[in-house]
Amino acid sequence: MVIRTYNTCHYGIVDIKDITLITEAMPILSAPMRLQPISTALLPNYPNPFNPETWIPYSLAHATDVKILIHAADGRLIRQLNIGYRDADLYIDKHHAAYWDGRNGLGEPVASGLYFYTLTTDTFTATRRMLIKK
Repeated sequence: MVIRTYNTCHYGIVDIKDITLITEAMPILSAPMRLQPISTALLPNYPNPFNPETWIPYSLAHATDVKILIHAADGRLIRQLNIGYRDADLYIDKHHAAYWDGRNGLGEPVASGLYFYTLTTDTFTATRRMLIKK
């Protein structure tokens, strides 16, 4: 790429013509670039501790079905969140992360205490802990 300047006699000074020449030489992107995660990961829920709701962020390195299981400290299954098929991406903000309202499968609020959440895909499983304080 060859860049020409109009300010040959004013060294160190850039004017609008110089900026125009440089930006015209830059390639134009047809769509914004999105970074794809290089690994699938289960991230810490937020807030933690929480009352009564929390978000569970994760990243996917490839498109897959996603499921999150929530267990009590004694191992009992409390709730299953069937997220469904998701593309490779970061699911970290409140609009995209998995959401748990602090209720069991029957819709009843769960007790204060320690719980575990497990992200399961076709090739990945990871578990983290969270705390409900009421």
